[in-house]
Amino acid sequence: MKTIINTKYVKNIFASGLMLFAAAGVVAQEEEEKKISISGSVDAYYQTNLSASDATPQSFGSSFANELGFALGMANIVAAYEGEKTGVVADVVFGPRGEDAVGGYNLNQLYAYWNVSDATTLTMGRFNTYLGYEVISPVGNFNYSTSYLFSSGPFSHVGLKADFALSDDFSLMLAIMNVTDTNNNLTGAYSAGAQLGYSGQYLNFYYDGGEALGFEIDYTGGFDLSEDFFLGINAAYADNDGAGFSGVALYPQYATSDDFSIGLRGEYFAIDLDDPAIDNPNVLGLTLTGSYTVENLTIKPEIRLDSWGSDVEPYFDADGAASKSLSSFLVAAVYSF
Repeated sequence: MKTIINTKYVKNIFASGLMLFAAAGVVAQEEEEKKISISGSVDAYYQTNLSASDATPQSFGSSFANELGFALGMANIVAAYEGEKTGVVADVVFGPRGEDAVGGYNLNQLYAYWNVSDATTLTMGRFNTYLGYEVISPVGNFNYSTSYLFSSGPFSHVGLKADFALSDDFSLMLAIMNVTDTNNNLTGAYSAGAQLGYSGQYLNFYYDGGEALGFEIDYTGGFDLSEDFFLGINAAYADNDGAGFSGVALYPQYATSDDFSIGLRGEYFAIDLDDPAIDNPNVLGLTLTGSYTVENLTIKPEIRLDSWGSDVEPYFDADGAASKSLSSFLVAAVYSF
């Protein structure tokens, strides 16, 4: 018996196969594209002194947000590629905040990593510091201006680190690095770092044998006291052959709605000059910040008051006389994508 083939049926099968093949190709392409991600931020601000004239240039002495009138923060673009076990991150920055932080190359971070196992990751390159509560990017901070603890510690490291997930709660990081914030090692000096984490609380260590910072121990953590109230904590002690610093900062933050939160940074910071003839300077800083979010844009109005103890008078008042205190108001706009 002769078999009759329905050509219309065959064409339909062939067309359906092509469509499935094309769909599979699109899915595979989308999965490949998802491995590459682009993110970043742009920020700017306006600042005016409350206790002094803006005609006399001065700032608190901590990093960033140190200009008056309308001023620029930074723009950064973070490109990341993630493979099955390996990946790379390139974080490029432009603008005053970025230039103050990176010390050349316009590279905030540039590193490759290898997930050796589910519990072990190796990272090599330039990465932001593991010490401290605050970070370089304003997207990662509640307050727009930064603390003395942040400004006095490391910003970034160049080296090799190993992260270990010891359990669901415990983590450990060990690192060998150039001396803090050193891109090009011309001295042959190195530093060692470690971090022990438990349920969101971190004890951090840094040591460079007195080459730059010396030794620093730092605690960073926080607690959700209620659904809307969070308390962040940072405390640090640093010593470099007798000189160094110490301090503590508290970060209570309260969310009044899904769009608005208000937070206070209360910081006590002391400098050890290792000179018995001079009283060690110390400062009490109070920074009240609001945070209002519209889509990807965050508006941050902020009032800051710093007051130094001992005989330190680093500021000028409204009459141009030396003063222990300085207060200012700023409003920042931070857009993240």
